[in-house]
Amino acid sequence: MKKVIICTDGAARGNPGPAAIGATIKDEQDRLLASISRCIGSTTNNQAEYRAIIAALEKAISLGAREVSLKADSELVVRQLNGQYRVKNQALIPLYQQVKNLSGSLAGFTIAYIPRARNAEADSLANRALDAP
Repeated sequence: MKKVIICTDGAARGNPGPAAIGATIKDEQDRLLASISRCIGSTTNNQAEYRAIIAALEKAISLGAREVSLKADSELVVRQLNGQYRVKNQALIPLYQQVKNLSGSLAGFTIAYIPRARNAEADSLANRALDAP
């Protein structure tokens, strides 16, 4: 497999509070290859956003992806990863580095902001994990 399209979302209720991640990994024909929906303990929303990206990149790489087009609805995280914003929060720095290391192992990587309304699948997967008993 060459290229995949990933949509991710992280959610925290309370910020910090109970948190979960959601992601879809699809091929270029929009066929679902994998999805992620799991709780990650108590954390902030921004940490959850990064952890969703990390989990999705790890899964995509394990599936053999060489190129990733990633879409997320966190403007802060997208702008940090695109180099538009510096990462000032000490808790985000190791997560940022982990994403950079994973994305650096790929032949191609892009990340773009999408509005929350266009990220319904990943949002639903994160919230489903939070709402599970």
